[in-house]
Amino acid sequence: MAQRMTSLEFPTAKKRKRPRIPDGLRIYAIGDIHGRVDLLNNIFERIDADLKSNPIATSVQVFLGDYIDRGPESREVLDRLVERKGTHQTVFIKGNHETFLPSFLADPSVLSDWQRLGGLETLMSYGILPSINPDRPAQVRLAAALDRAFPDSHRKFLADTRLSYSCGDFFFVHAGIRPGIPLEGQHEEDLLWIRWEFLDCEDDFGKVIIHGHTPVPQVDIRPNRINIDTGAYATGQLTCLVLESDEMRLI
Repeated sequence: MAQRMTSLEFPTAKKRKRPRIPDGLRIYAIGDIHGRVDLLNNIFERIDADLKSNPIATSVQVFLGDYIDRGPESREVLDRLVERKGTHQTVFIKGNHETFLPSFLADPSVLSDWQRLGGLETLMSYGILPSINPDRPAQVRLAAALDRAFPDSHRKFLADTRLSYSCGDFFFVHAGIRPGIPLEGQHEEDLLWIRWEFLDCEDDFGKVIIHGHTPVPQVDIRPNRINIDTGAYATGQLTCLVLESDEMRLI
């Protein structure tokens, strides 16, 4: 059952209007999942219950990337997201972790970096059992095994992820944006990887940036950005932020 929490307060300057999305639309923004299909299933139950108890003309579920790695069930997460895409209106943002798997298939030496970010857990979710520190021949064998085990539906899903999504006064992205550059001129590397240059910036970005990438103990709401990555794979807390008109809440 969805738990409707007290509406969140948005800190704005006195002369600035509260950010809003178009009337008749509701957005469910979901933070970094990182291989935790149990938490994803729970979020889907909450969203479905919320839609049932609070119907609306149009709803969009926006996922902020980092679907795989670290947690134990990356394959199952992609299965569920592919399924969800077929039954609901969804937007899937590309995270930095979504760059490693395709790169590894093209260049097995990428595993040296990927394994430090949870890549071995992803391989194991596809039934592939790597050693702790695979050498070059082992890397090649693992890439070939993953290529055989990786379904076309997952390849298409990753290929179809997008770098950003804009709606009303909000801009959704995985990591953040480069301050001083217009939203439409942002570079992929920044959208996927940026941290402190963005996080420490108090500038008005033109739209409120909804992002993940940098785990926080609880949803971090600033006048110019909202971080909803609550470290799901480690904390067991996967966040879903609901935006409707000029109100926001968590479920």
